[in-house]
Amino acid sequence: MRWIGRNLGSLFLAFILAVIVWVSAVVSTDPNEERPYPNPLELEVIGLDPGYVITEEFENQIGLILNAPRSIWNKMVEDPDHIRTWIDLSGLGEGEHTVEVRAQVDLTPVQIVEVEPAEVEVVLEPFITHTFPVQLSVTGDPALGYRKSSAYSDPFEVTVSGQESLVSQVVEVRAGLDVTGANDTVRENVSVQALDENRDRVFGVTITPPTVNVTQPIILQGGYRNVVVKVVTTGEVANGYWLTNVSVSPPNVTVFSSNPQLVNDLPGFVETDPIDLTGLDDDVDVRATLNLPEEVTLAGEESVLVRLGIAALEGSLPISIPIEAIGLTPEHEAILSPDSVDLLLAGPLTILNSLNPASIRVIVDLTGLETGTHQVSPVVDLLPSQVSVASILPETVAVRIIIAPTPTPETTPALLTLTPQPTPTP
Repeated sequence: MRWIGRNLGSLFLAFILAVIVWVSAVVSTDPNEERPYPNPLELEVIGLDPGYVITEEFENQIGLILNAPRSIWNKMVEDPDHIRTWIDLSGLGEGEHTVEVRAQVDLTPVQIVEVEPAEVEVVLEPFITHTFPVQLSVTGDPALGYRKSSAYSDPFEVTVSGQESLVSQVVEVRAGLDVTGANDTVRENVSVQALDENRDRVFGVTITPPTVNVTQPIILQGGYRNVVVKVVTTGEVANGYWLTNVSVSPPNVTVFSSNPQLVNDLPGFVETDPIDLTGLDDDVDVRATLNLPEEVTLAGEESVLVRLGIAALEGSLPISIPIEAIGLTPEHEAILSPDSVDLLLAGPLTILNSLNPASIRVIVDLTGLETGTHQVSPVVDLLPSQVSVASILPETVAVRIIIAPTPTPETTPALLTLTPQPTPTP
């Protein structure tokens, strides 16, 4: 103990020197760096009274100058969530306020050297809500013979909320609907807009709900009636063709009579004057008049557009065609197996009936193929544009390419000379 007492000063000095050496070693391997944080930080707002709203924009991108070891810098740059900047508006009321920007880093050791900006100007204004009935603006005229009844919306009123200076400008909320040409009740979701006394739109306020469902009843007037158009045809289309479709535009029309009983007695449709189909072999549009009773007229145009779809009768034709090899060099020869294919052709009967099999080619292209056996898909050529290949069997053929044999010259047989023998005389 006496020795410790005599050497206590030396022991304390040795400890202090050891700490200094350790700190120097740590600093030399992980030196402190003072520099700006590389990215601006988002400013968080806390403590705002729900009865107020911030009415003017303020600087919400904050810059920091920090002093920290290099290892800490690496962590802060990789994960910005370690740093937080905020302003506290607790207890602040209406008006303009200068608020200190605060910053915090959840890593140590870090020193916050400077916050830029250190303060921000914040303007607070009361947040208010008003309820307004929805004013409907229905534009356009319905179809001839129809009239508009009273429109209504669901809901019939909305709330407008926001800063007091903006909400106080709103004198009405309006929803617009266009019913031009309508011949039935219109129901549509429509956006609601807040308007000031000059009927200009007020921006920056919140409307709840932002849309309403507007219903505009459309009613048929007395003496008018909406009926379906029925197309009447006579005659037959050209031989080998058929009528594929008949459509009329408009599909229904409005008729009128000064005697409402006449239109009420109609069966719910009106017929066109007969349309002659004789000899037609292609699609055609026809303007057709309507066969209306006396004292009943067509409201609007005096005719309807009838579209007739006419197409050739379709059929199929089975046929067998020999295969032709192309693209083979003169020194090679091709052996096809099989040497013909069975085709099933589809198209208009008028074309299939006049088709000449000799005009159709089925080819296999052997360009670039070496000697040996190959599987090649045949291709049908020289078909009329309206005819298609429904199937081809087989879909591939085996082609054996060989060296063409050298022709052997033919030899002419020697002529045998016969010498006549004398006939003995008796």
